Amino acid sequence: MRSTESAELARLAGGRLEGDGQVLVGPDVVIDARRATPGSLFVAIDGERVDGHDFTGQAAANGAAAVLGSRTTESELPHVVVEDPVAGLSELARSLVAREQQRGMVTLAVTGSSGKTSTKDLLAQLLEAVGPTVSPVGSFNNEIGVPLTACGIDERTAFLVSEMGARGLGHVAWLCSITRPDVAMVLNVGTAHLGEFGSRETIAQAKGEIIEALPAEGWAVLNADDRMVAGMAPRTAGRLAWWTRTDWAGRQGTAPAGELHVSAVDVAPNDLQQYGFTLVVRRDGEEQRFAVQLQQLGSHQVSNALAAFTAALCAGGEPAVLAEALNAATARSPWRMEMTVRPDGLAVLNDAYNANPDSMRAALETFARIARARRAADPDVRTVAVLGDMLELGEGSDELHRALGREAAGHGLELVAVGGEAEQMVAGAREAGGRAVAMDRDQVAQALALSGGDAVLLKASRGIGLEVVAEQLLASDAPQTAPTSGDAQ
Repeated sequence: MRSTESAELARLAGGRLEGDGQVLVGPDVVIDARRATPGSLFVAIDGERVDGHDFTGQAAANGAAAVLGSRTTESELPHVVVEDPVAGLSELARSLVAREQQRGMVTLAVTGSSGKTSTKDLLAQLLEAVGPTVSPVGSFNNEIGVPLTACGIDERTAFLVSEMGARGLGHVAWLCSITRPDVAMVLNVGTAHLGEFGSRETIAQAKGEIIEALPAEGWAVLNADDRMVAGMAPRTAGRLAWWTRTDWAGRQGTAPAGELHVSAVDVAPNDLQQYGFTLVVRRDGEEQRFAVQLQQLGSHQVSNALAAFTAALCAGGEPAVLAEALNAATARSPWRMEMTVRPDGLAVLNDAYNANPDSMRAALETFARIARARRAADPDVRTVAVLGDMLELGEGSDELHRALGREAAGHGLELVAVGGEAEQMVAGAREAGGRAVAMDRDQVAQALALSGGDAVLLKASRGIGLEVVAEQLLASDAPQTAPTSGDAQ
């Protein structure tokens, strides 16, 4: 946010100013008083556990210049009073984005059932090669995270990236009203949050709201490999850009109508499961090719890279510049396919940030390839998948977790299951002839006694907290104790 007088800030947020109207506020906007910086705006949100209004004194002590809240407090800071601080934050962000878009800032928005954060991180790095870019940290993709990220823009910002999650119909449309996209991308339609939506068709309806928000001159970036995403094309007034993991010439039928087509050919991994490919760009009757070697792990990162590249092209990036940036891009958000090798050689693949059936499948496939390579070098090494609950799956949760156990066993992995669905995962693995055990999360690191040469995957929904296991495994370079009688069998 540009530094703004408190009176003008109140106007932008649709609130009433109590206090000095001449105070300069900015550039930072924070919702945590501990993170207040000199001149910042502290947004006092009344949450389920704590009330931000109780911490305005701490925000002032850390340098905050003003408060946005639903009431005044004992703090002497100027207060912008609104009926609902979250709505006030959204209105402030909406005003700031509209102002910078009039100047020429390009806003890009991404949604999908899986891969949003990884794609967002890639996209941000591509755009940074072109101009100043503001992008969310981690998964700031809800009614607080989207406007909070948007408040980070100023008069120098060339690109704003918004990651958009959805918990129901109308949610993405609401987020798009805050950061109206010039380029909107839909990655996939899977089964994440199936319990909340009820069907994949409803999920597709919700995700497609992002391209309905585009103006006629905007770009809809769509996944040609996903039938439900491809079916969204008639829902947008914008121009169409497509990406696919296969060469257009090798697909059945012709390429879908659109002005831009991006694909990958000669896709192949190295021994660390980092994928390389030839990126093919077709537009205006011309074709360009670029060699790409991704730094991230996993086959699914090819799709994420193609999506990010296509969106960055639509935002005005030059293909050669973007391809160079794609080769240099790294993983930014923690606990997402994060590989760490302990001094004694234990490989820990930490993908503990979140999970759904699609992302579980991708992680298992990647880890299975790493496991096969390790076993080829030493048949005695252990390769263990520590998997926790996939939350919000609804009525089909038991069977989906049972299928997950079968899949882990099918890859020849030992399974350690954690959480309320642990017994279902164990049952599925044993049905497939695999070795599996249910275990309390805080017992895993010590009970497994993994050592050099072994490899372990950690993945679950965020609420399970498997990153704790990663910290415990990496805190020591030697095994702790031998497995007890309740361990893998």
